[in-house]
Amino acid sequence: MSSTAAVALNRRTRSRPPSVASSRRSDDPTAAGAGAPANGNGKVSTKPASPDHTSGERTVKKLRLSKALTIAEGTTVSEACRRMAARRVDAVLLTDAGGLLSGIVTDKDIATRVIAEGLRVEQTIISKIMTRNPSYVMADTPAIEALHKMVQGKFRHLPVVENGEVIAMLDIAKCLYDAISRLEKAAEQGSALAAAIEGVERQLGGNFSGPHNLLETLRERMFKPSLSTIITENTKVATVSLSDPVCVATRKMRDLRVNSVIIMAGNSLHGIFTSKDVLMRVVAQNLSPELTLVEKCLLF
Repeated sequence: MSSTAAVALNRRTRSRPPSVASSRRSDDPTAAGAGAPANGNGKVSTKPASPDHTSGERTVKKLRLSKALTIAEGTTVSEACRRMAARRVDAVLLTDAGGLLSGIVTDKDIATRVIAEGLRVEQTIISKIMTRNPSYVMADTPAIEALHKMVQGKFRHLPVVENGEVIAMLDIAKCLYDAISRLEKAAEQGSALAAAIEGVERQLGGNFSGPHNLLETLRERMFKPSLSTIITENTKVATVSLSDPVCVATRKMRDLRVNSVIIMAGNSLHGIFTSKDVLMRVVAQNLSPELTLVEKCLLF
């Protein structure tokens, strides 16, 4: 099924099939919301979420969304990768014989479930490695809720549904950008508040260092966290050398459950090799993961 064909949600799990509208632009803002619950008839509820969100709260449909690439679940991995590379996307939706949405495959799946396992991309059917019955969001879901859903579920992509149709794909980067923008605005407001307090202190000639220091401490913790808050002593880093073949890199991604490896040249950091590189620079180019060195992929 082509990327402009209709796609429907699986009846067995979510209900009535939504379809990808070919007339939608790739940056169509009219996309999705929080995973819609199925009603008693097993159909996706198309009742819109309450529009009375907090004033000014951004919704998923206001984010810059990408048109979803959809293919039949009987497609080979090699063909799927070629089409993903042509569209410059790192995720694809799969449909069954009835045109229902049956799964999703990402660049990480290609790297860790195909290449790392030694499967042949020309002989492996994409449905063998797909994540079945993927979660999705509705168009008027708050962007921050979509981000929370992705973080909790540990996935980077969500199909976007509106009026029972899958109309776009949401990437976690879009949600993060929105969240960061909000934090930056909050930080600016915090700076303005700090400046106001300092102004009052100067005018009154009093000693307000205590409250001011408290405010600064709060601002530091809220808006300027250090990397130590997300990188712990037990954090494992996957590393490879320039002379390692791509298949070795993908096995390390699989074993450590990551989607990138650090490339070392002796004791020096040389670069980063990601699962998207595996998709775009190896599989889509018909290169052998066993014979292609990581170094060659950096020269593209």
